[in-house]
Amino acid sequence: QVQVVESGGGLVQAGGSLRLSCAASGTIFSINAMGWYRQAPGKQRELVAAIPSGGKIDYADSVKGRFFISRDNAKNTVYLQMNSLKPEDTAVYYCNADIKRDLGGPTFRYWGQGTQVTVSS
Repeated sequence: QVQVVESGGGLVQAGGSLRLSCAASGTIFSINAMGWYRQAPGKQRELVAAIPSGGKIDYADSVKGRFFISRDNAKNTVYLQMNSLKPEDTAVYYCNADIKRDLGGPTFRYWGQGTQVTVSS
């Protein structure tokens, strides 16, 4: 019933910017952490950024100072502002949200379908 959907990916030249959005919908009691991962061709999936409900934001070293994560709790949405993009940022970007659906139930990590970001040189 819970759905997590990314949007905002596309093709951009090196040095450009993109803003990714990810909205969770459905039966949601609460959301703890939300985050972004990416997987480039031939590489393992890696954490890009994570934003807990009330903790410290984490960024991969490769994106610090260029990417910025934020969230709008009223909209159950997390964003990733991507600036000064490099060809090595090319990857499929996946959103995740740790969601509790009801008071008595467990928390699960839900994943979006991914959105392609391609940076040309």
